[in-house]
Amino acid sequence: MKKRLLITDVSLRDGSHAVAHQLTAKQLADHAAAVEAAHVPVVEVGHGNGLGASSLQLGESLLGDLDMLRVVREQLTTARMSIHVIPGFATIGRDLRAAIDVGVDIIRVAAHCTEADITERHITFAREQGKEVYGVLMMSHMASKEVLLEEALKMEAYGAEGVVLMDSAGAYLPVDVRDKVRHLCTGLSIPVGFHAHNNLGLAIGNSLVAAESGAYILDGAIRGFGAGAGNAQLEALVAVMEKAGYETGIDLYGILDAGDRAQEGLLAVMPTTTSTSIMSGLSGVFSGFLKPVNRIAAEYGVDPRDVFFELGRRGVVAGQEDLILEVAQALAQQRGGRDV
Repeated sequence: MKKRLLITDVSLRDGSHAVAHQLTAKQLADHAAAVEAAHVPVVEVGHGNGLGASSLQLGESLLGDLDMLRVVREQLTTARMSIHVIPGFATIGRDLRAAIDVGVDIIRVAAHCTEADITERHITFAREQGKEVYGVLMMSHMASKEVLLEEALKMEAYGAEGVVLMDSAGAYLPVDVRDKVRHLCTGLSIPVGFHAHNNLGLAIGNSLVAAESGAYILDGAIRGFGAGAGNAQLEALVAVMEKAGYETGIDLYGILDAGDRAQEGLLAVMPTTTSTSIMSGLSGVFSGFLKPVNRIAAEYGVDPRDVFFELGRRGVVAGQEDLILEVAQALAQQRGGRDV
């Protein structure tokens, strides 16, 4: 009997990074309808950094959170709608209650991989509303398997029904995936998930290793539409998992058709593994920093690869975008580049 996997399409959330959070209502509706027809079970929607994150610092969404959710909700019949929630960006009173009222089915509450404590109130509240809730540990390459299990156990104690490890920087090698996913699967009584980025060209391979190591939840995006070099390409993910003997419930021809349509209507920028995305993966820097690093490095006349390495040396995480400017200024002063 084939092992069942739960695939989440994160194109309409993580893909938002690739277009500076400017997804239109038509793009949202068209993609949601296409993946609903392909029997994709979960569709994640929102600003790239999640609910409540639209801001000058992180980038303002073309549409508000609730508008995006309403557009996608209208297209979904069997697929469930998910949101990414980072406490600090999303408040319970202002954001989470309203999203639930619109019809969100699954709430994935995320924190930096060593800060699960901040998720307790949001996880508890969402469970009290009768919603399916997962914990998410971001930038998980920055912590040992022992620390990740400690943090995941906290999320399980708060009520999370699964914990997803995010390779937010696309920094994992297959051996890292195997080691950490197995450790969490052994130590938790709830399912484990994996969210890959393709900065080192390993997203599909790492996702396969995650499944082989016991992961139940896998994330993918159409044509890899996501931050940095993109996520695991959803169409390839479905094909590879089926070939490897897993059951996804997703119609292969349907998701291939959705990919073809997305290439014409959704993907203003096609994710590729570039020299700077490789540096993002090697230095372990959040994939969402790719665009601002390239822009600020150009403004200051410095090499973006040097910026990534210095950000990695400092252990910078998502939410510390202001440090990109600081690093670029310092490199410009050191190397005689333009200081503006």
